[in-house]
Amino acid sequence: HDVSWRAHPDYRAETCFDNATRANLGGLKHSERVFLGLALLHRYSNKRYGTRFEDLYQLIDEKSQKDAEILGKAMRFGSMLWMTKDAERGTLRWFPKKKLLHLRLTPEMVPLFGEVAEARLMSLASSLDAQVEIKNLR
Repeated sequence: HDVSWRAHPDYRAETCFDNATRANLGGLKHSERVFLGLALLHRYSNKRYGTRFEDLYQLIDEKSQKDAEILGKAMRFGSMLWMTKDAERGTLRWFPKKKLLHLRLTPEMVPLFGEVAEARLMSLASSLDAQVEIKNLR
């Protein structure tokens, strides 16, 4: 999820899209590259409009664009909390019928769930048209 961390933060989202669509990734169709690029773009940016790549988004349908946005925003949020593989983790569960995102935080994760992480969670929920329920484990 952190493929273009060396790029300047102001250009990181577009750099990710550019890298994904131009990379030597055999076997990917153009539409699959655009999906991957959009997901990575949303990993670093909340919005996709206003980039020089907007014309390419039309290579995938609206549902695929939305799916890429959701995937990217999930990576954006997850990167804030799950930093090491051995950390005591919480859980994030999606209940599509209820339109509910349920976040359970362990005591070790609570300090990482600050204002920015909360904003990223709410952005993900907005993309899913979902409500959020947060529970701290003790």
